[in-house]
Amino acid sequence: MNTNQPFFPTFKSQERRTALQIIQDEGLVGKLANKVFVVTSCSNGIGIETARALSATGATLFLTVQNVKTSQEALKDILEPGRVELVQLDLASLASVRAAAANILNRTSVLNVLVCNAGIMATSCGTTVYGFELQFGTSHLGHFLLFELLKSIMLSSSTPSFHSRVIAVSSTGRRFEGINFGNEDFKSNPKEYTPRGAYSQSKTANIYMTKEIERRYGSRGLHGGSLTPGGIFAGIGKHTLGEAQADWPKNEVLMEAKLSIEQGAALTVWASIGHEWEGKGGFYLEKLQRAPLHPDPTDGEYLPFIPGYAPHAFDQEKAGRLWTNSLKMVGLENSE
Repeated sequence: MNTNQPFFPTFKSQERRTALQIIQDEGLVGKLANKVFVVTSCSNGIGIETARALSATGATLFLTVQNVKTSQEALKDILEPGRVELVQLDLASLASVRAAAANILNRTSVLNVLVCNAGIMATSCGTTVYGFELQFGTSHLGHFLLFELLKSIMLSSSTPSFHSRVIAVSSTGRRFEGINFGNEDFKSNPKEYTPRGAYSQSKTANIYMTKEIERRYGSRGLHGGSLTPGGIFAGIGKHTLGEAQADWPKNEVLMEAKLSIEQGAALTVWASIGHEWEGKGGFYLEKLQRAPLHPDPTDGEYLPFIPGYAPHAFDQEKAGRLWTNSLKMVGLENSE
């Protein structure tokens, strides 16, 4: 692997800011008491640090978790009845998504920001209870349905000074390949399945969803943006094949690129509340900036922390096609 290529990332101090530092730098400590956020998967990893930083704004937070009891312990320092509360949600279950959305709608008529943080990575071949490939069904379809069910209050909550935002946490892993439209119902085929390919598809779908949100609703004050948090060795990697995961600490490139969890949550927070992105959408962020087009490595190797997006990530025709298919898959064909 050639690490001396001119496009290999350098890590400057501003790229190492923590999520809480972003809140402080934006001057928003205690300043968003009238705003409401929903953040998915807040029981571990960058979800916890995203929640802690956003809590410092004074906003009302609904934090989704799979296991409420264990998550209460992990988040005990910020939980506050009536302001920072947990919502049970299993994104792999469309029934659970519907129940969680109903729970949120019973508690609030306002929603300014939806952070689609949850995801799973490189799992063995499997499906959701509805038969969809597990990574696609969890990381994309669960979030897609959640957005559709909360969309109306997000549109009505948008104001001239603070437009509503949907932020999706993608990954550099989406550069491997795009959406496989040869499998229109996105079911798992064990003969063709690869953990990396399925992960890439799910992370490309995150970008496509926010691109379509921007195209469909940006003019109405509801915007969509996506990002990659950077190199973080957190809970999402638990399914990665053991041998490859064991080699990570031996790789100087990966260790140089590694961010702390607090730093990894910074980009999600910046996209969610940063003044830079007010009234804007359709962006893909990386290393605290808008990502450039990703150049092809000359040695043919995948360099995961070289910044940039692959051309397929901004294919509007495919984004629209996935949106139409997703509506059918979650049973909302007639949704506008």
